[in-house]
Amino acid sequence: MTRYILLTALIALGLVNCKAQATFQDALQKTFIAFDTTQDFQKKVDASNKFAMISKKWGSEWSTHYYNAYSKGILSYMEKEESKRDAYLDEADKELDETVSLLGKDNDETYVLRGMLANARMAVKPQARWQKYGKVFDENLDKAKEVNPNNPRIYHLRGMSKFFTPKMFGGGKKAALPYFEKADGLFAKESSEDITKPYWGKTTNTYMFEQSKGDD
Repeated sequence: MTRYILLTALIALGLVNCKAQATFQDALQKTFIAFDTTQDFQKKVDASNKFAMISKKWGSEWSTHYYNAYSKGILSYMEKEESKRDAYLDEADKELDETVSLLGKDNDETYVLRGMLANARMAVKPQARWQKYGKVFDENLDKAKEVNPNNPRIYHLRGMSKFFTPKMFGGGKKAALPYFEKADGLFAKESSEDITKPYWGKTTNTYMFEQSKGDD
């Protein structure tokens, strides 16, 4: 009888843990979809605030901090006020540091995100910051490629950088196209079933891939 009670308790504990895990993943997935499928700034802010709440509730999960950092980086690109853009990136850097602390070391996804945040810093004041943050951008994407050369976000970000660089400086649509094309093939191999395995960038890459097929 005692063994039966103990077994029942263990099963119940396991079910509770599974439910908690599902809740954590479901919260991230739902919020990411809301964030990724809108171009309305306020709706993105609302979704980003939810990421912040999730990262507090499940503070021991690295991916909650990762997505919080990611969302703040995207908001920085969209924000019009310069001071607020940097403020978003300050939050993003803090959350990314927490991500790496929980992981124990950087991986290809954290290197990619570091690169994206560096590019966002540069975008605030391009003429004053390109030399410093352009180097940080390149270094982190190179590190990500060393860890996992099949990460599509590496090539997606390279393509974005090329696309928005003036043609006279080696940028433009034709320069960006090979990177978006490379990323497109790699995105096609990724699964969106597990939110703890980042897959952001696919929607934007598909759009930019088509945009890059035209003339500069």
